[in-house]
Amino acid sequence: MDWARDLPGWPHSAHSRRVAHPPHRWHLQEMGEGETLLLIHGAGGSTHSWRGLMPLLARRRHVVALDLPGQGFTQAGTKSRCSLPLMSDDIAALTEAQGWRPVAVIGHSAGAAIALELARRLAPQPRVVGLNAALGNFEGVAGWLFPMLAKALALNPLSASMLTMGGASPARTRRLIESTGSTLDEAGLRLYARLVGDRGHVDATLKMMSQWRIDPLLDMLPTIDAPTLFVTGDRDTAVPPATSDRAAARMPQAEVRHLPGLGHLAHEEDPEAAAAEIEAFLA
Repeated sequence: MDWARDLPGWPHSAHSRRVAHPPHRWHLQEMGEGETLLLIHGAGGSTHSWRGLMPLLARRRHVVALDLPGQGFTQAGTKSRCSLPLMSDDIAALTEAQGWRPVAVIGHSAGAAIALELARRLAPQPRVVGLNAALGNFEGVAGWLFPMLAKALALNPLSASMLTMGGASPARTRRLIESTGSTLDEAGLRLYARLVGDRGHVDATLKMMSQWRIDPLLDMLPTIDAPTLFVTGDRDTAVPPATSDRAAARMPQAEVRHLPGLGHLAHEEDPEAAAAEIEAFLA
């Protein structure tokens, strides 16, 4: 596949390649040389979310970004392996097969939870950077309603079709992004609109949501001794910044940096600010 030709307008498609490693056919992007950084996007995202940050990090290091199973352009071999531990197992196996030895795993939102799980699986143990890390449960009625709703939608084969019916509406996508406290330019909105309008991508995101269980990882936070940095946008309305503060307080080697004026997609809104925090931490 000629990614640059077949994915016109997709960020860094010239750096894309496909890797078949059971049970999935992974889409990943690579750039730069040196120590390896592994980037994990959040639920419903893809490698496009690193479009601004990845080249900045690749000035000094080898950077790898991948799409989660069924999301973006990764073809899921089975939809029963979308839980936090199983996705982490599969990414760890891919990492081993590719010979990567990441010095840090950087995850956004739910990807930060995967990064922490990977830190427990990889040797040597990498550092962890969590960007607006989704390390908490929904509160109140949402605690039982949202997971049940996600599971019901995921079990209904028509769910993804219903959610993507009518295509990707720019106005709908803008409302979705703005509800997280972030503001993206038109180019960024168009990329998310392509994903929102993709039935397979939405179906895989629903499967991930329906299988998501964070409590076991939260219980293990005091035992995760990987040096960890949490970076959070102070305007994040999807995952409250206090979530990162609470997680860091329970971990042996964790710190938090707050970025004022940015929301849940802080690393897309201001990739330079995110890169500066990451570089300072890695140094």
